[in-house]
Amino acid sequence: MFHHYVVLLFLLCTSISSHQHDHDPSIISTMDQFSGYSILEPTSISSLSVDAQGLQNQIDELSGFSDAPAPSVTRVLYTDKDVLARRYVKKLMGNAGLSVREDAVGNIFGRWDGSEPELAAVATGSHIDAIPYSGKYDGVVGVLGAIEAINVLKRSGFKPKRPLEVISFTSEEPTRFGISCLGSRLLAGSENLANSLKTVADGQNISFLDAARSAGYAKTEDDLSSVFLKKGTYSAFVELHIEQGPILEDEGISIGIVTAIAAPASLKVEFEGNGGHAGAVLMPNRNDAGLAAAELALAVEKHVLESGSVDTVGTVGILELHPGAINSIPSKSHIEIDTRDIDEKRRNEVIEKIHETAIRITKTRGVKLSEFHIINQDPPALSDKVVVNAMEAATKELNLTSKLMISRAYHDSLFMARVSPMGMIFIPCYKGYSHKPEEFASIKDMSNGVKVLAFTLAKLSLQ
Repeated sequence: MFHHYVVLLFLLCTSISSHQHDHDPSIISTMDQFSGYSILEPTSISSLSVDAQGLQNQIDELSGFSDAPAPSVTRVLYTDKDVLARRYVKKLMGNAGLSVREDAVGNIFGRWDGSEPELAAVATGSHIDAIPYSGKYDGVVGVLGAIEAINVLKRSGFKPKRPLEVISFTSEEPTRFGISCLGSRLLAGSENLANSLKTVADGQNISFLDAARSAGYAKTEDDLSSVFLKKGTYSAFVELHIEQGPILEDEGISIGIVTAIAAPASLKVEFEGNGGHAGAVLMPNRNDAGLAAAELALAVEKHVLESGSVDTVGTVGILELHPGAINSIPSKSHIEIDTRDIDEKRRNEVIEKIHETAIRITKTRGVKLSEFHIINQDPPALSDKVVVNAMEAATKELNLTSKLMISRAYHDSLFMARVSPMGMIFIPCYKGYSHKPEEFASIKDMSNGVKVLAFTLAKLSLQ
């Protein structure tokens, strides 16, 4: 088993080195140090590389399962296109020799049993759902790239000690039911979420359970606690992802090693005022719910900037007015706010200030605060030192530049960190674009990410 791991190290190293260095004693010494086991005679060694073009082709094919025309991708939870995309991922897992299973909400697991299958597995994965009119790399690189990492390990002849699992998480995006990281939250044991999903519905008043059943899930059960992971299921979790920001590309760095994930919070706020004719009601007599929402939106920016930290961010991503006519004073307004920070206390202080401002607005504008609901208020997550060390060692072995960094976007790793040691690997993306059709990651960068992931999984599987 250890021989296979050492061979893997040599094979992947030679994929980015010239053949004249195949038997360089310094390389062998470095590999000795990384693996912890000596290499006596590396024989029958040949170059090995990621099937990067094959991975790109798979990403392109998956992007075709979309409710928006190319180059946009729209793939929303439990829609027909989502079901087809899931079927495609399961096929790729099967082609890689993984045993495939799904849970009650459609989290997909592809498992490669190790030589000691009773041990806790090392897991990797991400998501394949896509917000409306987005790109084809967000999440997808971490699912299809993970399957390719398994293929890399298998082609090398490597045999894991611990089992390896690839997970495609259900609904990382909050598009349909307003709940981000739905699948991973449930895996992490969220009883509140399991209970709320019994009654929650989407914008077309389709319940979560009806939607799930239409896609072939939750067939005979309303109790979703069956999704909860048993304690000790995974010894580690590693997620490969595009950065979704410009830092790696701007600095010319190949790999980002994530040390922490910022704490996100989501708010829903509604004001009620008095509607009326846009010409007949004079300005001093108005109780405009639309202006109340606009004032609160500007206050979000103000309170975030007042935090004094660049790590504090806030966004008003939804602002809806009723009745929505140009010549009618809005009688109702609905806004949704996203705020996050790597410091939970500082983020919560911003939320409190937003709430205080909303109350003040009701008094100055004569409107009613009919809803101020904190949808989620999650703590930040720290990457595990053992996982970080494995990722750092992998980048060094591959001679790739790397940088320790914080993820300001949330990911399924945020919730997997509650049940397992966690780490994340970032790769550059064009201009930091994400959640838009221009989102792009190069074949070279994806290949580098897959190699680092393969090395990391190999190392963790032998611990």
